[in-house]
Amino acid sequence: MLLHALACTGLLTWYPSLDALRARYRVVVFHQRWHGQGIRASRFDLADCADDVLAVADALGVDWFVTAGYSMGSLVAPLAWHRHPDRVRGLVLCASATHFAQTPGPARRVLAVSARLAALAERERRALAAEFDHRVDDDWAWRQFRATTGRAVTAAGAVISRHDSRSWIGEVAVPTAVVVTSRDRIIPAERQRALARLIPGATVYEADAGHASCVLNAAKFRPALLAACASVTSRLAPR
Repeated sequence: MLLHALACTGLLTWYPSLDALRARYRVVVFHQRWHGQGIRASRFDLADCADDVLAVADALGVDWFVTAGYSMGSLVAPLAWHRHPDRVRGLVLCASATHFAQTPGPARRVLAVSARLAALAERERRALAAEFDHRVDDDWAWRQFRATTGRAVTAAGAVISRHDSRSWIGEVAVPTAVVVTSRDRIIPAERQRALARLIPGATVYEADAGHASCVLNAAKFRPALLAACASVTSRLAPR
């Protein structure tokens, strides 16, 4: 079950890795609430996002699953385990952290993601398009990026800035792997490694790339993702 990043859609976050993942696993991708074609609920809450994961699994008749999340999705994934431990059998957390608002600086940085993305889009559209995987239509990728409104991203960012899993993340009792984006300017690598140290038995895989590497530097991100998924699935307990 693949959970996407803030300001993205499921396909935009994961399409560079989908072929490799589908060769090994049954893969489910969907748009989370307030993103793309996702649920237009009256509020955005990460706990609701976690429950949405289970609702999708129920609709598809999926009894249990491993959840992989990127950035925002990596906050939802362990919440899905925390709220539904009988259904989530493993976790792959990419570009993740336990919390953001330790000081006003990180909180403001998360809230500013929407504005920074919009400014980047207007200033460097051609440069970004050139970086997209050429197996897909650049216009398609751009439409996916624009499918989530700036207002929705800002509101979701405010919720993310208040997230804090430190009181329970050490209770995670399923195989877990953490993919560290070591050149990340949004979530510093040491914050990502600190998360891994709190989860018993978590394995760590490093991608020498930045926060958008799932799309813009997939050649470096994808091997770490596949290794992390293999680590988790190899440790799944017998059903």
